Amino acid sequence: MKTISTFLLVILTTVGISYGQQKLAPVSGHYKDFQLASALPNVQRAWMDTVKYPPAEYGNSIVYLLVKPHYLSEDQVKKLSESIAFPANSSDQVRKELDYLLMLQDKRTPEQIKRVEYLGDIGYWPSINMVPSHAAYEENLKHLFFEGRELMGENIHAGNFPKVSKLLQGVMQDMRLMEFTIKYKLLRPRPYHLEPGLNPLTKINSPSFASGHTLWAFVQAFTWSEIVPERKDAFISLAEEIRRSREVMGIHYPSDNEASRQVAYKMLQYYFENPAFKKDLQEAVTEWNSKASKFIRN
Repeated sequence: MKTISTFLLVILTTVGISYGQQKLAPVSGHYKDFQLASALPNVQRAWMDTVKYPPAEYGNSIVYLLVKPHYLSEDQVKKLSESIAFPANSSDQVRKELDYLLMLQDKRTPEQIKRVEYLGDIGYWPSINMVPSHAAYEENLKHLFFEGRELMGENIHAGNFPKVSKLLQGVMQDMRLMEFTIKYKLLRPRPYHLEPGLNPLTKINSPSFASGHTLWAFVQAFTWSEIVPERKDAFISLAEEIRRSREVMGIHYPSDNEASRQVAYKMLQYYFENPAFKKDLQEAVTEWNSKASKFIRN
């Protein structure tokens, strides 16, 4: 009887576990509409193609080019960084995107500004996590769990879920490396470098393409959706809000954001080729399933 019970327990704990089955939703909405316009240079706006992100505005994020990937391989980082490109600055697509950002700027409300600036302040940095004595160490770990806390309550944090934390830290190390490899390879100017009518809510000291906020939002949404699949729609919806917030702020083109969504999904596909990721994911899922009911917000 004990053998049968053990066998049944194994069956019950393995049936229904199917990781890496997420599908990327097709491009839609204004992201799809803008892709219908030409991405090729337009000679009438040729001056725009001479503009690159100003070197004088580079920040210290360039040091992430020295970071080693965690779950990705260096070859995968290279392939991903070479798999995407942005439309020409002078293109009809970019002109439409800039006009869209001007429209969003004209319609910004105080409530909207408060929310997008709050989202803009969220960011996990692997370098800070390496120094427990750092003044921002605890806040940084709090940001690591932003999506989980936002959807499931303040008890969703690294202290209660160390295995989930380990997984997210690895994913975010890859994300930062991926983000800045692409940015400093392509040096896309920010929208406000091309459109003087834009008054961004902040200015960012790194190139525009692709969006780092959107990349982490979707990488984490996809990862959380593997841990808590029943909340997948909520995680994706939150990631969508985060990417659109960058447009409302006037600091990213929609094409920055769609590219980041695509890269995040490709990262997930690569992860499931990595035994270390699959092991860490399984441990995170086991931890979540054994502890979440005690901490999750109803």
